[in-house]
Amino acid sequence: MQLDEVIEQFHQAVNQFAKGHPEPVKAIFSHSKDVSLANPWGPPVVGWERVSEALDSAAARFKNGRVTAFDALTKHVTTDLACFLDIEHWQAKVGGGDQISPFDLRVTSIYRLEGDTWALVHRHADPITTPQAPDAVLRK
Repeated sequence: MQLDEVIEQFHQAVNQFAKGHPEPVKAIFSHSKDVSLANPWGPPVVGWERVSEALDSAAARFKNGRVTAFDALTKHVTTDLACFLDIEHWQAKVGGGDQISPFDLRVTSIYRLEGDTWALVHRHADPITTPQAPDAVLRK
């Protein structure tokens, strides 16, 4: 499958994720021992089993959601690796809440050609989309 097709498939899958259904997103991830995920709710994890568990846990936090837009900031593509930096605009009921809340994620995604298709081998998503104070990295 071509890279553009996998990216489009991921955009569709993440809308299912925002409804609490992780399986379509999990199908796009590599199932290798070096796959990695850093999401807003926990420490980074490495290896398919841990990534799969983290995806299940993250999807369980969402209900009735969708991603309203993907702002592509930059991409770097070689013959077997592709790196994307995007801002994703989400809205969902989060953490058992009753209100649909909008939120944005800064996302770095790395895809690798595995056989004849591209697989997501790393995803890092966090809510930092605006400038932060110099002490924002300090633990309080």
